[in-house]
Amino acid sequence: MCGIFAYTGKVGKEAGGVLLDGLLSLEYRGYDSAGIFLPEAGSVRTPGAVAELRKKIPKDFKGKSGIAHLRWATHGEPTEKNAHPHADCEGEVWVVHNGIIENFKELKEKLLAEGHMFKSDSDTEVLAHLVEEHLKHEKSFEKAALAALNEVRGTYGIALQYKKEPDRIIAARMGSPIVLGLGDGEHFIASDPSPILPHTKKVVFLEDGEVAVITPDGHKIFKLDSTNVKREATHIDWSVEESQKGGYEHFMLKEIMEGPQVIEDTLRGRLIADEGMAKLGGLESVANELKNIERIIIVAQGTAYIAGLVGEYMLEEYAGVPVEVEYASEFRYRSPVLNQKTALIAISQSGETLDTLEAVREGKRKGALTLGIVNAVGSTIARETDAGVYNHAGPEISVASTKALISQLAALVLFTLFFGRQRSMGVKTAKEIIAELKTLPKKIETILKSEETIAALAKKYANNRDFLFIGRKSNYPIALEGALKLKEISYMHAEGYSAGEMKHGPIAMIDEHFPTLAIATVGSVYEKMVSNIHEIKARKGPVIALATEGDKEIGKLADDVIYVPETIEMLSPILNVVPLQLFAYYFAKEKGLNVDRPRNLAKSVTVE
Repeated sequence: MCGIFAYTGKVGKEAGGVLLDGLLSLEYRGYDSAGIFLPEAGSVRTPGAVAELRKKIPKDFKGKSGIAHLRWATHGEPTEKNAHPHADCEGEVWVVHNGIIENFKELKEKLLAEGHMFKSDSDTEVLAHLVEEHLKHEKSFEKAALAALNEVRGTYGIALQYKKEPDRIIAARMGSPIVLGLGDGEHFIASDPSPILPHTKKVVFLEDGEVAVITPDGHKIFKLDSTNVKREATHIDWSVEESQKGGYEHFMLKEIMEGPQVIEDTLRGRLIADEGMAKLGGLESVANELKNIERIIIVAQGTAYIAGLVGEYMLEEYAGVPVEVEYASEFRYRSPVLNQKTALIAISQSGETLDTLEAVREGKRKGALTLGIVNAVGSTIARETDAGVYNHAGPEISVASTKALISQLAALVLFTLFFGRQRSMGVKTAKEIIAELKTLPKKIETILKSEETIAALAKKYANNRDFLFIGRKSNYPIALEGALKLKEISYMHAEGYSAGEMKHGPIAMIDEHFPTLAIATVGSVYEKMVSNIHEIKARKGPVIALATEGDKEIGKLADDVIYVPETIEMLSPILNVVPLQLFAYYFAKEKGLNVDRPRNLAKSVTVE
């Protein structure tokens, strides 16, 4: 959850400036507190994010290497004493850490008995003291760090620095992502590539149980048992500009506006229109195994879980495969019945979501074929699944997921085509889906042009404290997503429901102060949605209808209408979610809230 960044170089750069600038690109990972350590200048820590840290940096704070951190609190309140980096008793060993040290209490008791003095409530501080303790017996910083890491249980992405060897920084990974940046006369360690990209696009991703050492002149990687590891660098083709706002007020708005391009990027090179086929290179290695799959389980968390619910409708209706969608956090603690005829699909934007990763590992233990739909190239889930596809959505900076969801839904359509054409889906049906799929970017552009209308509606309803979202079939999950987005960024009480559930409880909440957004686009359940709207209006509930262009009748029934272009029912969730994203964005903006960094949330959940 936290963001770490480390730098060592001999190319004339000021490490403090490099680290502070890099932390800015990591703020989506945490912003409870921030800190920095340079062996030549000392440490500065503060509650709050980078802007607060920058204010406290003295003018003479200079050096050639250092480590830095942004914290999302797990153990200990977000105070200055709990901010990273943490040090040993003598201020010689310093550490930044993303994750949770599960055995920190027993380690701390042992270290206290040895005479160590602790200054924070954080689990991380034990790491610095452990290294200090092992330095009493080991001849080198590397050996002491390795001995300390072998005592630790839990999840971690770590950068360690020793004041007596300032050019050398040690990184380690166990369950939390770590990437090395390889430059010319300079090297980097980070939680993800974003702070590295302004300096180099050559990166190496660490795997669990690996340790790396960087100096200005090079790097080496070895396992916790000291076995050497050889790994080629990966070239990251994201541009620095992709991580910037591009003139938009917030990353969230920029990322919503990128929807048409995201669809095109997700589909590029993956459709064979003449044959009604989806070409997914990432699945070719397991294509024969997929023909024998009799059951699919989708595991995910948050918005990715909602994408999975939409995928369930697609895959069952068009591919004829039984599908279950599970919260990964629940799946991993069950005793799921899996076998070699089960495919487990993990959906994750970051590819590092801990619960989803553990669900994949459970699936592998039980013999299931594991597949991934992941945005982050080289991420852990992408590496540990048997096969899968990348979203190609580019970096998503805002905590609330928007363009990643659009991409996940498009990828699930591709999965449906792939599975369906292996089974009973006819070429005519597949061609119709592909033809309509290709029209979606232009249709999303049309929706985005109604931005001002949606902003006006958000302003009209911004003083309400409660909101209901309803839909049916594959638009029921989109109702869930509409409510989730409103909750995430505006802290509203919002609920998403299947419209068929209205008479089983939720309708009791309806009055003139409880508005409903009803997803009532043209499809097989349109008349039933209209009946639900009538039920709400009979109880004086305000209604915003999300309707298909040209539907004049629903305008006579609803208080307000947002129109979207017509598409086939299977693809309607991809269009219908876009105005709900805009509505949530402008609702939160109207309330003056921090849209990109909602309270208590972080982008990548790499702890339980």
